[in-house]
Amino acid sequence: MKKMLLALFSLACIGLAPVAGAADAAKAPTPQQERMKNCNKEAGEKGLKGDERKGFMKTCLSGKTADAPAANAECQSKAAEKKLAGAAKASFIKKCEADSQAAK
Repeated sequence: MKKMLLALFSLACIGLAPVAGAADAAKAPTPQQERMKNCNKEAGEKGLKGDERKGFMKTCLSGKTADAPAANAECQSKAAEKKLAGAAKASFIKKCEADSQAAK
């Protein structure tokens, strides 16, 4: 009797698995997914590539103001002019963006 109940339970679970998967697929995107979609679209429209795109995406996804991407691009450019890389570049950009926000 136990084997028969176990077999019926197993079949029922297998039969319900596609229904559960369909419910997950129909869910609306999360706010973060929507933000990612919008930021990707905006970065594509602006033709951003490489570090500029990465910086833009970071500020866009964090939900910072519209002025932040411009400041970030300017800081990225300054860092490139100085030929900074790695931690020095990250530190410079962080300070540059902070100074830019404080000036406003």
